Amino acid sequence: MPGCQVDANTIRPIRFFNGKCQMLDQRLLPAEEVWLDYNDYQGVAEAIRSMVVRGAPAIGVAAAIGAWFGARDIETESSEEFFAAFEKICDVLAATRPTAVNLFWALERMKSFARANLDRSVLELKIGLEYEALAITQEDEQLCIKLGRQGEGLIPDGARVLTHCNAGALATGGYGTALGVIRAAVAAGKKVAVIADETRPFLQGSRLTAWELQKDQIPVTLICDNMAGYLMSKGEIDCVIVGADRIAANGDVANKIGTYTVAVLAREHQIPFYVAAPISTIDLSLADGSLIPIEERDAREITHLKDVQLAPEGIAIRNPAFDVTPHRLVTAIITERGVAQGDYQARLAELVNA
Repeated sequence: MPGCQVDANTIRPIRFFNGKCQMLDQRLLPAEEVWLDYNDYQGVAEAIRSMVVRGAPAIGVAAAIGAWFGARDIETESSEEFFAAFEKICDVLAATRPTAVNLFWALERMKSFARANLDRSVLELKIGLEYEALAITQEDEQLCIKLGRQGEGLIPDGARVLTHCNAGALATGGYGTALGVIRAAVAAGKKVAVIADETRPFLQGSRLTAWELQKDQIPVTLICDNMAGYLMSKGEIDCVIVGADRIAANGDVANKIGTYTVAVLAREHQIPFYVAAPISTIDLSLADGSLIPIEERDAREITHLKDVQLAPEGIAIRNPAFDVTPHRLVTAIITERGVAQGDYQARLAELVNA
């Protein structure tokens, strides 16, 4: 259904209230602001898979809501049978996208709640899971605000900040991770100007980041992906800040394809490269970034812009959606619990277990 204009101070990609869910269709931004209704886990799974909702934290929020939809519709009086069916529902949601660990974190949190309360009635389990999904939704925005405050001190007054992809309110429960740090810096009275690269092939920078920042009246300049190095060489970029979809135990960072390239350019030009992500994005089970699964998406994202063909018919295509930036290129990792620098192995473990 058509949606109204979104208040710049309350941009949220997901509305979950009174057992109902709406998602802002991010595939249509910035031309159209359309809210879609969801009422079952299969629909939520497809919304995640098709990028109606995207961004690691937002995917986690959506998955939690989808899990509750599935739980609500399970028909049994047996808690054991309920949990077995619930696990299958979570498996469907987990299969939607492989790289963003927040998806699996949210589903595991929902399963852990159910597992810990199997002595309750099925009705009580369903009610509890709804509250758990609502808590995940609300907590995400609050932790992004905390993350922003942790990181804003790294952004100097007058900074020109390059971003890649969209790590803003649209990628989270609200406020944003990388853009949350920028928002916090602006709220602290700093003059900050953002340079957003377009982020091919899905154009999250041009379609989403630029849209968000315009709504917040934060100065933003859009560039093509291949212009960053030139602007760095001209001294027109002071720092880089990006989000993350998964961070390995050693600090290697998986993020939108092209992030690694930006990090290499930043190192060459001695520009700080910051990563902003919640604790739920850190995966201590993976020793390094080589173990992070990288999603390959539909070739049509490369060959077409909507219905306009951009490449020869039948051409071979590679479309990895993410790449991995080695921790040696990362100046700092900003979380809601603090900032990691230097010995990422020790500091990330400390933050996760705090």
